[in-house]
Amino acid sequence: MKKLILTTAALAVTAGMAFADSHATTVRMGTEGAYPPYNFLNDAGEVDGFEREVGDELCKRAELTCEWVTNDWDSIIPNLVSGNYDTIIAGMSITDERDEVIDFTQNYFPPAASAYAAMSDGVDVNTSMIAAQTSTIQAAHVAESGASLMEFATPDETVAAVKNGEADAVFADKDYLVPLVEESNGEMMFVGDDVALGGGIGLGLRESDTELREKFDAAIQSMKDDGTLNELITKWFGEEATTF
Repeated sequence: MKKLILTTAALAVTAGMAFADSHATTVRMGTEGAYPPYNFLNDAGEVDGFEREVGDELCKRAELTCEWVTNDWDSIIPNLVSGNYDTIIAGMSITDERDEVIDFTQNYFPPAASAYAAMSDGVDVNTSMIAAQTSTIQAAHVAESGASLMEFATPDETVAAVKNGEADAVFADKDYLVPLVEESNGEMMFVGDDVALGGGIGLGLRESDTELREKFDAAIQSMKDDGTLNELITKWFGEEATTF
C-alpha cells in the first residue's frame, strides 16, 4: 500500500513538472463523455453538455487554450495523475478520499441530491440489489448502507441492469436520473428518499499544479460572482436546480 501511494505521488510530481516545464499553452480537459447532462458526446462525436460550456468559459476567463479528452470513469484519476490530461471535469464530487490523491478547485456545481430509481414502487432500497457506477460516491454509500451493491463501469449499464432485472434499483445523481424517469412513460420511478452526498463538484488537478488550480479557482469565482454559472446550471438542469 505504501509503495502504491509513493508511486502515485511520484507520478503526480513528474507529470506536474512536465506540465510546468513544457511552457505549453494548451490545457487538456479530461472528461468521461457519458454522463448527460453533465458531459456527453453529441452527434458529431464532440464533447458536449453543461461541463463543456463551463470548461470553455473557464478557459476563456483564465486565458488558457484548452482541448478536450475523454477517458473511462474507472481510470480517470490514475490517468490524470500519470499526465494523460491536466484536469478532470466530469461530474466528480469533492470527497476527502479523492482529495488525498488529487487536488480540487472550489466547486462549480453545488452539493446535489442522489436518488434511487426502480421499475416498481415496492423496492426497499435498504435491503435490495442496487446498481451504481463504480468508484462513485453513490457506490460507496450503497456499500455502507446494508443493501447489496452491483457495480458497473458506465452509468448506462446501471440503468440497463434495473430494466433487465439484474438489479432492483439504480442509485445515481438525481440530475442524471430525472430525464430517464420522465422519458420512461411511467415504467421507471423514484423510490426511497433523496440522499445528499459530497461537497459539490469541482475540477480535479494534480496536487503539484498549484498555479493552474489557482487560475481555475479565480475563473470559477468570477462566474459565480456575475451569475454566469447559475445561468448555465439553470439552462442544463432546469429552473428547480440548486444554484449558488
